[in-house]
Amino acid sequence: MPKEYKNEYQPLLAKATKDRRRPRLPNKSLLLAVCAAGIGGTFQYGYNISVINAPTAYVQDFINQTWSKRYQTQISDDGLTLLWSTIVSIFTLGGLIGALIGGTLSVRVGRKGTLLTNNIFALLAALLMGLSYPTGLFELLIIGRFISGLNAGIAICVQPLYLGEIAPTSLRGAMGMGTSIFITGGIFTGQVIGLRELLGKEEYWPILLSTTCIPAFLQLLILPWFPESPRYLLIDKGDEEGCKKALKQLHGIADCDSEQEDIEKERNNLSGLQAKKPWELFADRSLRWQVLTIMVLNAAQQLNGINAIYFYAGYVFKQSGIPSDKIPYATVGTGACECITALTCGMLIDCLGRKVLIMGGYTLMAICCVLFTLTLTFQEASPVVPYLSMVCVFAFILSFGLGPGGVTNILTTELFTQNSRPAAYMLAGSVNWSSFFFIGLVFPFIVLGLKQYCFLVFLVICCLVIIYIFLVVPETKNKTFLEIQNEFQSSKKRQIGCSDGAGTILLSTSI
Repeated sequence: MPKEYKNEYQPLLAKATKDRRRPRLPNKSLLLAVCAAGIGGTFQYGYNISVINAPTAYVQDFINQTWSKRYQTQISDDGLTLLWSTIVSIFTLGGLIGALIGGTLSVRVGRKGTLLTNNIFALLAALLMGLSYPTGLFELLIIGRFISGLNAGIAICVQPLYLGEIAPTSLRGAMGMGTSIFITGGIFTGQVIGLRELLGKEEYWPILLSTTCIPAFLQLLILPWFPESPRYLLIDKGDEEGCKKALKQLHGIADCDSEQEDIEKERNNLSGLQAKKPWELFADRSLRWQVLTIMVLNAAQQLNGINAIYFYAGYVFKQSGIPSDKIPYATVGTGACECITALTCGMLIDCLGRKVLIMGGYTLMAICCVLFTLTLTFQEASPVVPYLSMVCVFAFILSFGLGPGGVTNILTTELFTQNSRPAAYMLAGSVNWSSFFFIGLVFPFIVLGLKQYCFLVFLVICCLVIIYIFLVVPETKNKTFLEIQNEFQSSKKRQIGCSDGAGTILLSTSI
């Protein structure tokens, strides 16, 4: 094309690209696919975290009675605490293993295929936990919780992959928020079903724990009607017809050609490259900042104080004058608060951008850490202070849902291309679950030693993450995966160039 014509058409091409990436309403089929993936995916993660809280006393009584019948003696308090802690915490071990195998499964059997296969673990876990009471085997609860963790670990690794790859560029943030929305929806549902008016009574606890089979059955019924990830079909399997058919169903006939063009560009760029293993990400110098970023963000997602807020929530509600038997209803309020924030974040993320939301979320959390420390310290100073503490609880949860809770998983999808994305999710999941286990293990000792001043530790973590995001993480809104990768590369070159030219030590890939 002659240069003068090329210059003449350049603005038109730029306008067409801008129009294509402008946020618009998603196709109905795309929305339903997100729901189908989420209901048996990260919904299970949130549900299994919250549903175990309601029957705590009843399960401990069951263990005590079973131990007495089996050994003709009462179990010691330490022994009971150990068994209950094992039932609760083995979920995280299962999640860690699930995250490690989820990426490999997603490459071998596909994103959709892995989500469907994963329901076997959910059904098996529900069966084992439901049979624990009639068989008098509390060991089945331990095995069932471990298998539930496997299911959750695979889901939280593969579902964001699937959602990020089926969404058009302009809606990738909103659709990716499906992960967070279904986690919070699962937490809220578990809290509601665990109320005494539903399945929170003593005689219903085996049914309560086995209800994890319901989302699995729903996904097995609904998800097969939707296609595999178009990117997986074209880039990994070379199935052009399957990719085009999937794009037509998910995006509509009008938009499928432009999206297929983006996928083909990525395929050409990755031609001859095999899917990377997690350890190969560390050896690739071009990915070191991306790898460091997902490790920092996923660790911070668990270490930022959100678990401490939930730990103190019951105490704050009690100090505010809420009767002990009404505290579960206030806790349901925190779950509803998270759901609303996740939905709000989903509506804002493609307008404001990822960087603004996640930095804003951590900034508000840092402010809440300071205020919560002050209100807990001066709890007895005035009758108003406990209510201020309650405001801080809800404000912290809102801030978490607005930024770190939703954006972290989306960035893990966007910072990597097709051949390294599954390995990145395996790495991110491993860091996330390990941090989850670590904070569960260490947090009681932090509270014991620092009491309310433990939030100053979380204040430091939030501030450090804000600085890191500001200096390192680019805005990824409305950019293709290749454009994001190129931005990291050009940023790296500028930093190296500045370092060589001015003699100043700047961030580089030498980490």
